[in-house]
Amino acid sequence: MMRTGVFFHEMFSGREWLIIGNKFRNFPKVMEKVLKLPQVTLFCPEKVPEALLLKVHTRRFLEDLKRAWYRDGALYSVGGCVEAIDRILSGDMDNALVFTVAAGHHAERDSAWGGTYASCAGPAFYHARERFGPLKMAILDTDRHHGNGTRDIFRDEDHVLHVCFCHQDIIEGSGTKVCVNTAYPHTDESYLQVVQEEFIPRAMGFKPHLILHNLGHDTCQLDYGDLGLTPEFYPRLVKEIKACSEQLCSGRYVVLTHGGRRADVAEYIFPEIIKILAQ
Repeated sequence: MMRTGVFFHEMFSGREWLIIGNKFRNFPKVMEKVLKLPQVTLFCPEKVPEALLLKVHTRRFLEDLKRAWYRDGALYSVGGCVEAIDRILSGDMDNALVFTVAAGHHAERDSAWGGTYASCAGPAFYHARERFGPLKMAILDTDRHHGNGTRDIFRDEDHVLHVCFCHQDIIEGSGTKVCVNTAYPHTDESYLQVVQEEFIPRAMGFKPHLILHNLGHDTCQLDYGDLGLTPEFYPRLVKEIKACSEQLCSGRYVVLTHGGRRADVAEYIFPEIIKILAQ
């Protein structure tokens, strides 16, 4: 059985995307070796259907998105997330790495900013719930900035745990919406310890069917959200959360690429992450 899916569209490469730049310019070539692993399958995502976007975004928002130059990148990104979660819950594969551009955690129901202009998690969650029935999803957000869009879409959804590592300490609603202040400099070890203390126990208590991870590397040294982390940190983090998913939800784990402009970091961490997911 296929273990790991990698979702990447060729249009993600070779152009300057807002905020993240052209960090995927050498993809998928830099993944060539790991994509040959027998446990790994490369998918070219399809655009997300409009009906799924309308489950979480307003019609006005969607009409604006249709006129934007980055529209197709966003639609393919959301489509990849939807398909990855669908395949994992169907039992076709265990886990996935989903590449994204112009979509992600800053897209609210009726507004967006920060280079992410459509929600990935929202359409994927509500599509999966319609298809598979009651579903609990834990979202770990280790991008540098607050996932305001994810929080807006799931604010009243108790079946979604959202733990966001950002600039404040907040627990909202029934305790399933949490912000953890990590706005100060870190070492790899200190940041990993915060994740171990703040996300893993909450996930254990929540007992999700799947973990979705918004993995930004903007926190890396010399990137625009520099928190002092090294490139070696990100595979270590994925290894930790993968182990958590194996204990909690049969290894059902989806990693979404998020913030960060450094192409050299992207080219190092994502092949490493694929190897970890496929082990």
